[in-house]
Amino acid sequence: MPASTKPLVSALIVSYNVKSLLLKSLEAFYAHADVPVEAVVVDNASTDGSAAAVASEFPQAVVIAQPRNLGFGRANNVGLERCQGRFVLLLNPDVTVNPQAVGRLADFLITRPDAAAVGPRLVFPDGRPDPDARRAFPVPSSLFYRTVGLSRLFPKSRVFGRHNMGHVPDSDVHEIDAGTAACLMVRMSALDRVGFFDPRYFMFGEDLDLCYRLKLGGWKVFYLPSASAIHHKGAAIKQAQSRMTYERHKAMWSYHMKHHADDISAFGNGLVWAQIWGRYAAAAMRDRVTSDRGSASS
Repeated sequence: MPASTKPLVSALIVSYNVKSLLLKSLEAFYAHADVPVEAVVVDNASTDGSAAAVASEFPQAVVIAQPRNLGFGRANNVGLERCQGRFVLLLNPDVTVNPQAVGRLADFLITRPDAAAVGPRLVFPDGRPDPDARRAFPVPSSLFYRTVGLSRLFPKSRVFGRHNMGHVPDSDVHEIDAGTAACLMVRMSALDRVGFFDPRYFMFGEDLDLCYRLKLGGWKVFYLPSASAIHHKGAAIKQAQSRMTYERHKAMWSYHMKHHADDISAFGNGLVWAQIWGRYAAAAMRDRVTSDRGSASS
């Protein structure tokens, strides 16, 4: 992009110790960008040389190296201050965009002024769809269905499968409550109105919170399957699995308390608390067993 051309899209990537994935993500972004773009990388105090590698291989990118790990939301907020694009593509370093994805997402926002954000069809490397690309807000009932396994048994049910919107074909363009910040294009003017990420979330939940605030502000969020990307999910957080398991469930509770707790009774909030932290206890136990098995086999 010539220096005099203002970008239409700013890709914003927050990275921590995933140098090879980060470089592949940037390579795909620049290779497939069919509109004027820029890339802003916020490095969360990586020790693997990520910041230097990006500066060397992609000198056109803006690299903001942090002296400590700020967490996902805070680091994105630092990067958003530097983004010049009309639209911001929130992009995880473990996501590679496919050809025409960036342009199609941008075109959608241009033609839909009521849309604050739009996400692509995300798939795992084996071709399975990433369910987080299409989400409803996690109200207590949907959390219960997930906890007892009904959402897994009836993924296409309008009631039980509501959280990941399994009742709507993933081949259709449709409105959603929230996408995932792993790959989500957001209108900068909408962010200016509702605010950036809530810094109280260290990691996880901040994208749901942002989409909730966008909806409260009168905006819409969409899913666009003609734009697609590959999500190498989990590769960026394997370094500290136990910490991430805790942060995921802490974010669930923070989101509930911020947006839904006032609408239900103290007893109902107690049930939600028990569900979330009961799920955490089970997940932490699975992590420990998996870690022990890995140690025993090595």
